[in-house]
Amino acid sequence: MPLVILDRDGVINQDSDAFVKSPEEWLPISGSIEAIAELCKAGFQVAIATNQSGIARGYFTLETLTAMHNKMEQLVNQAGGSITAIAYCPHGPDDNCVCRKPKPGLIYQLKQQLQFTPQDTWVVGDSLRDLQAAAAAGCKPALVTTGKGQNTLKKLAELSYDVPVYKNLAEFTSALLKQVQYK
Repeated sequence: MPLVILDRDGVINQDSDAFVKSPEEWLPISGSIEAIAELCKAGFQVAIATNQSGIARGYFTLETLTAMHNKMEQLVNQAGGSITAIAYCPHGPDDNCVCRKPKPGLIYQLKQQLQFTPQDTWVVGDSLRDLQAAAAAGCKPALVTTGKGQNTLKKLAELSYDVPVYKNLAEFTSALLKQVQYK
């Protein structure tokens, strides 16, 4: 079964420079929940790979992160989809762990769990580190311009980094499903 890996903050839900710290602050981006459901209905598995340094910084607990993910999964389930797996990095930027994006550790965790073929797997993110982790793991990176995506788009131009760019997760999903339909 094909897989799409999504970053969370800025791709599925609204991001915040002050961190998303509670289920109440976790607000989906318009169309993102429905896009995940559409991917599932078309035969894709959907997994999440997300840096969550707010845990290391003391902004929220693992229990709160679980509550945010439960809210996300409940909304996706209500829309007719499901999230197959969630990999998260609880470490801070200076912890030098192997899982924090731009390192590919979260994607490797998902690969071990789900046994997918990286070159057939899309990773959708709004930041350069999402795209770098995808490339390091051998996956296909895609950028959405929600969240930090507009700033990332400027960085890509400076770096001559060539990846497909979409307005949001719904637009990515629509393009992917059209592509699959015509194969």
